[in-house]
Amino acid sequence: MFEFSGLTDDKELIPFLFMFFLLVYMVSIVGNLGMITLVYSFSSLHTPMYFMLSSLSLVDLFYSSVITPQLLVHFFSTRKLISFIGCALQLYFFSALASTGNLLLSTMSYDRYVAICHPFHYTLIITKKRCFSLVFYSSTISFLQSLANTICVFSLPFCGSNFIDHFYCDIPPMLKLSCSKSFHCNIVTGFLVTAYGICTMTTIILSYTFIFLSISKMTSNESRRKAFSTCSSHIICISTFFTAVLFTYLSPHSGPFSIQEKIASVFFTIISPMLNPLIYSLRNQEVKQVLVRAMRKSCRTK
Repeated sequence: MFEFSGLTDDKELIPFLFMFFLLVYMVSIVGNLGMITLVYSFSSLHTPMYFMLSSLSLVDLFYSSVITPQLLVHFFSTRKLISFIGCALQLYFFSALASTGNLLLSTMSYDRYVAICHPFHYTLIITKKRCFSLVFYSSTISFLQSLANTICVFSLPFCGSNFIDHFYCDIPPMLKLSCSKSFHCNIVTGFLVTAYGICTMTTIILSYTFIFLSISKMTSNESRRKAFSTCSSHIICISTFFTAVLFTYLSPHSGPFSIQEKIASVFFTIISPMLNPLIYSLRNQEVKQVLVRAMRKSCRTK
């Protein structure tokens, strides 16, 4: 058994945090389920971009459930315990789903590049088959790399303290608990994380470099506004997610996890899955129009 340090020991703060994270979790579930339902129900949203968006919502739906329910239970637990198998499974699914969401954001940037820079060839390049393949390979690669990371971490001997200085099972705090040298694990995880980061960030940076160059050449202000509006939601989602991830995993972890590092972890493990559907629904005119139609249709049936 492992024991978590948790987010806080302040008993006066716990009721507020419990209600806050419960609300965030409920909004995340409703928002992502709602986005998936909208895309499935309305033919106007049966496009590659919204297929990727619904896939991201599906990932966020499961991603938010890997850590948040356990965190809510632990707020009122005397000891915040998790079994060895439970910890391994949490790390595996957390890493796999986070990586899948990462790659989906990257493929969505490529989709926006084709839509804005090659609009007349969009349907030829981003076919339904290719779109499905991008989502399928993103999830397959992510689950395989997560399996490699999980096997590497949990093949190490844990013969000392069982106290995890965090509120969930993650690679840095788990490596601290090992009583053997974890150099090979650091190499494996470092290589996979670096490869992932380089591939995704290169795709995103190149895509948006060409997008902004293409927009700068547009003569019509209306065309520029429309092009920016189609990208703004995606840019916000990317910025919030990667900022929190980079702050968490690029900062040194030689000592205890600071409250700032835990807050950054909260942001990309719990808050981010809630924000994605809200950002897309509030900033995307097409989604807002479909949402209004769905609400009107629901009112008429009543």
